[in-house]
Formats: sequence, structure tokens, C-alpha cells
Amino acid sequence: MTSRLSHIHRFDAGTDKRPLLLLHGTGGDEHDLIDLGRAVAPGAPLLSPRGQVREGAANRFFRRLAEGVFDIADLKARTQALADFTAEARAAYGLEPPVALGFSNGANIAAALLLLRPEALSGAILLRATLPFEPDTLPDLAGKRVLLLSGRADPLTPVATSQRLAALLAQAGADVRHELLQAGHGLVQQDLALARQWWAE
Repeated sequence: MTSRLSHIHRFDAGTDKRPLLLLHGTGGDEHDLIDLGRAVAPGAPLLSPRGQVREGAANRFFRRLAEGVFDIADLKARTQALADFTAEARAAYGLEPPVALGFSNGANIAAALLLLRPEALSGAILLRATLPFEPDTLPDLAGKRVLLLSGRADPLTPVATSQRLAALLAQAGADVRHELLQAGHGLVQQDLALARQWWAE
């Protein structure tokens, strides 16, 4: 089912209670991560919004000024809007707080949700995420589990920035597992295997 609320999105009800919030990468849409979500978490309700920013013909969750240079004001505003949408969707569909499963641009806004609106998520699987911004103060992330999967040869996300993100999330109290994979920016089979294992634990 694809419908609006405040974001165009797709919702698949599933059979379990724990939902996934699927956040696509640049150029994706609300359908892109459905198969990945089903593979990682069979039976989970899947909530998949479409990013509201257009970069040429590509959907994104927030603006960037250049490759790797984010429009921080827009990022923070879009993060607040996405958190509000998540609350709307939880009320509409009767959902528990979701675990975010984000790739690239979607992983970056998922990280921003943890830093700005941590109540929106119960945890996160961040695939090729960078630190979206340096927070002024750290949130309380106690009780939240985060899996961060980075590519050693990722040309878009330097390892140092993903390590900084992992360190900040851990400092804020999250239970963080950070794995460096023999991969670039694209996903590999090990991403799926580790995400499935993490979800099942």
C-alpha cells in the first residue's frame, strides 16, 4: 500500500510487532528497500517513506550543497519532519517505535534521528552512514541498539567519519556494533548476513 500522511510512503503490515522504518538512498523511493527489509526481518511491519527533496530527478531525504557537503539547516528540519511522520504513521497503523534500516542518504538521516529525535526510533541498522553533523549536546540513547556497517573502500564515506559516528552514539549510551567490511559504497552479501543476525539477537 502506498499512501501519503505527511510523506508519500509504503506500508506492509507484516505479522510481527517490531517494525522497520526503511530509508532509501539517493535516487531511491518507497519501494527500494522492501525486499531488503523482508530479508533482514521476515514478518516485520515495513514502513517506507519517500524522501521529500529532489536533486535533479533523484529523491533524497535532505539537501546537500556538494558531494559530501550537507545543508545542515535543511537536514535538521527534514529530520524533525521525518520524526513527525513516524509518529503519525505509528498512530495510523498501531506500530511500536521502529528500528530504522537506512542506506547511504537514508542511513544519514536515520543517524540524525538518533541524535535529534531519539524517541522516534528503538534502534537502527545504518548501512554506509557518515556522521551527519556534530551535535551540540548528546541525546540519551540508553537501551537503543545500533548496527553500523561501513565499507573499507567506500569512496563516499571515509572510515574516520563512520568511526566518529559510532563513537558518539556509544558515548550517548547506545549499544553500538560497528563492522568494517571489505566493500565499497554498495551493499554486499555480508551486509545482509550481519543485519539478519543482529535483528534476530
